[in-house]
Amino acid sequence: MILIADSGATKTDWCFGTTLHDCQLVHTEGINPFHLTEEKIKQILQESLLAQLPFPQEEVKAVFFYGAGCTPEKAGKLSGLLAEVFSYASIQVESDLLGAARALCKHQPGIACILGTGANSCLYDGQRITHNTPPLGYILGDEGSGAYLGKRFVGDCIKQQLPSNLLEGLLKEYNLTIPDILDKVYKQPQGNRFLASLTPYIYKHKNLPEVQQFLTDCFSDFFRRNILSYPGYTQVPVSFVGSIAWFFQHELKETALKFNLHTDIFIQSPIQELKGFHLPEKTVVY
Repeated sequence: MILIADSGATKTDWCFGTTLHDCQLVHTEGINPFHLTEEKIKQILQESLLAQLPFPQEEVKAVFFYGAGCTPEKAGKLSGLLAEVFSYASIQVESDLLGAARALCKHQPGIACILGTGANSCLYDGQRITHNTPPLGYILGDEGSGAYLGKRFVGDCIKQQLPSNLLEGLLKEYNLTIPDILDKVYKQPQGNRFLASLTPYIYKHKNLPEVQQFLTDCFSDFFRRNILSYPGYTQVPVSFVGSIAWFFQHELKETALKFNLHTDIFIQSPIQELKGFHLPEKTVVY
């Protein structure tokens, strides 16, 4: 049995199977070793993941984990936690960015972008990542992400940069007050998730001229501050993975044209493409 994971800040998609044709999907809370404690990660693995697997954990012979926050320093710790649960398996932990590049570009050169709760991007030569603009997280960076859109939108609404009815509607729809928002962002854990949770409201109103301009500004920030530094950025396709990229792909395509960028593939989740990268067509005997 092979287990493949693609983990963002909000959720982890797990695919398990012995071949490409018998794989199944389950989901757990996101596992980001940069933000979560070892105890919390163990809890997710033990109480959420194992409860959904219809076979003994000893049957897992290989785990391929692609995740946000899986820097070289953190990957070793996460690999150890996975090895505690799947003691008979070989473990590989890689960044979600490499997972996105493999899912989007396969073995061809391109620029791979993640736009979900957070944001990231890289220049990929068909085998490895050659350049990466540091995303810096939702406070210092993550332009174009769900957290960034939520942060900018709330700020623009409260500072009256957007029509007042948008703020009124937002507070009513989410049963919030402005002090509630400040508390969730500054005092509660994982403010990035809260901010990203506001993007369905932005999507609902995206056809308003003011919101169209807002989205253009946010996605221009993403391209300008992340993509334009890559050598030859106009000569390779730019592809996207993630919920924000999927639902706002029209706005991303329109904004990319302003920078002479050629957009290519948009997928909501890389797990469907990653299973083809790792799972064999026929059963492998270990």
